[in-house]
Amino acid sequence: MEHTTYQRLLEKFESLYGAGETPRLFFAPGRVNLIGEHIDYNGGFVFPAALTIGNYVLIRENGTDLVRMAADDLPDTFVSIAIADMEKMRGKEWGAYQLGVLFELAQKGITLKGFDMLFYSTLPFGAGLSSSASIEVVTGFAVETLCGGTPDLRELSLLTQRAENRFVGVNCGIMDQYACANGKPDCGIMLDCAKVESEIVPLNMDGYAIVIGNTNKKRSLADSKYNERRSECDAGLAALQTLKPELTALCELTEDELNSLSAAITDETVWKRVRHAVTENDRVKRSAELLAKGDIVAFGKMLNASHASLKDDYEVTGKELDAMSEYAQTVDGCIGSRMTGAGFGGCTVSIVEKDKVDAFIADVSAAYEKATGLKPEFYVSEAGDGVRELTIG
Repeated sequence: MEHTTYQRLLEKFESLYGAGETPRLFFAPGRVNLIGEHIDYNGGFVFPAALTIGNYVLIRENGTDLVRMAADDLPDTFVSIAIADMEKMRGKEWGAYQLGVLFELAQKGITLKGFDMLFYSTLPFGAGLSSSASIEVVTGFAVETLCGGTPDLRELSLLTQRAENRFVGVNCGIMDQYACANGKPDCGIMLDCAKVESEIVPLNMDGYAIVIGNTNKKRSLADSKYNERRSECDAGLAALQTLKPELTALCELTEDELNSLSAAITDETVWKRVRHAVTENDRVKRSAELLAKGDIVAFGKMLNASHASLKDDYEVTGKELDAMSEYAQTVDGCIGSRMTGAGFGGCTVSIVEKDKVDAFIADVSAAYEKATGLKPEFYVSEAGDGVRELTIG
């Protein structure tokens, strides 16, 4: 964070809450999922990376039983609520994400204190870069630290996921919170969603950058289609269990094993959903192997194959994501591009030669706007560190 931004936030904090001890500063990144889409809830592997953009919070004890919160860039978000009344905020409005985390910390046995908090974000909202998970993780890490605890990052990931599931009411998987908490610079996270175990994999991307393209298409279908796809996968699993009763998740299968069980699934749509889950899980495993060997070009081809599967088998892309990703794949210097996130809008992720990033952005931006009438935004990021406390000199 730039010093001028920090000073401005300190002044705003004091204008909201009064003078006093200097608040402490914490940060949690957003995340981009490099490959492994819509398989976290099918017991598969995903391969996210933390970003260098995310959510900051200035936080200070206030000596009362009140939790007071505001967002720097959202003028109508001030919340003041007694700790004992937090459950009244259940739902999806602003503040529920943070209070859900505090509620889960209390359930864990942590004695909460009254805090004043000011949030500041460098993430675009609604773009599929996990702004909500980033807020949850930075809140949990900061509050547990100020309450005298030493956060365990795996446990923090699970706790903040529970907060979103139970308090906010969003049935998300573990990937977003885990990536925001556990990211490492210049590395991806090979995360086994079934076991919640991970391996840090160096990206070996010397000479390449991660370019995130925001379609600026509101993800209006993402929630309903997400639930629909989960139901279709559940139907596929139930059908396969008639031939393989010991199967507990789709991603336990290899593609060959799935093909040998194909007679169990008679619905073509369900078959396509299951095929995506199984083949995408295989692409994640192969991607980690390719990156470990430094074969970044072959990794780029995995991204292209992932997008094709998400378009044809899982049907969650839409014309905007297809226009951006498929054109990006043709641009000089881009070795791979795909949609990332829930789909039906949101973002693409592309791997681009660093010295061609500016030309890539200009070219894709012009072509995308011509095809859709929407003006995109682009963010260039490296893989960054996970949640942490910051000191501004």
